Amino acid sequence: MSIGRRDFLESIAAGAAGMTLAGVRAPAIAKAKPAASSHFDAFEPVKIGRTKIETSLVGLGTGMRGWMRKSDQTRLGQAGFTKLIRGALEKGVRCFDLADLYGSHPFFAKAMKPVKRDKYTILTKIWWRPKGVPDKDRPDADIMVKRFLKELQTDYLDVVQLHCVESGNWPGELRKQMDLLAGLKKKGLIRAHGVSCHSMKALLAAADEPWTDCVHVRMNPYGVRTDGKPEEIAAAVKKLSAAGKGVIGMKIVGQGAFRDSDEKRNKSIEYALGMPGLSTMVVGFEKLAEIDDFAARVKKVKRPTKR
Repeated sequence: MSIGRRDFLESIAAGAAGMTLAGVRAPAIAKAKPAASSHFDAFEPVKIGRTKIETSLVGLGTGMRGWMRKSDQTRLGQAGFTKLIRGALEKGVRCFDLADLYGSHPFFAKAMKPVKRDKYTILTKIWWRPKGVPDKDRPDADIMVKRFLKELQTDYLDVVQLHCVESGNWPGELRKQMDLLAGLKKKGLIRAHGVSCHSMKALLAAADEPWTDCVHVRMNPYGVRTDGKPEEIAAAVKKLSAAGKGVIGMKIVGQGAFRDSDEKRNKSIEYALGMPGLSTMVVGFEKLAEIDDFAARVKKVKRPTKR
């Protein structure tokens, strides 16, 4: 599924070998290959399900305590946000999880303005529910994506999710938006679509729905801010994976609940990495030191013989 970071970097052409915080170049995303190391690497390239999207095993989420287009990451201000995002990119993070709910689009666009678009992956989400954002209206998905493209100053989005689905009948209730996103995918404006789930019923429906390319799944071994017991989440992920859906793990450290526990952080990372079918996982890092700490813990986890 992946290669170690050393092999990853050696596979990159010398002319694209690095980026400084003031520079504009970053290592290109390599093709995902069989792992050369017995242990995981947070920055190894992975593929999201059966899509052609390749990114890093660990991604940076921008929605800690996200609501009304604000989050802990955007509250850093543009300078702080840019330092975090560009620093993460320099370390090897290629996956960035955004959302209209978080208000992170314009911050991200400014942070990444000097960087070539093919050096990172954008995951973002449409907030279709009441409240959450200051707008009274909820335009259809095609209108929303048009705005996202403008805000992010890009020609395409890698993944667009319908944010926070809970109903087991979401494929019927949100069919219009699903069809619109499918049309945008055919036009090349988005590369994949799916849902961010907040209930077990929604997760199981995602596995059965052919439209679904990938799914955000809340997972950790303590059941904190997840949608079921750890074994139930694992079974749902197995079903999603068997159906070819990309699985994007979130709430790995319980939305910061395990911040002060080495044991819980280690066990949570081991749990996620041991999850058959996991494509990538996003964590709401707020400091570059947190990325270093997380990456060091990932590197201690031995890769299963089969995954």
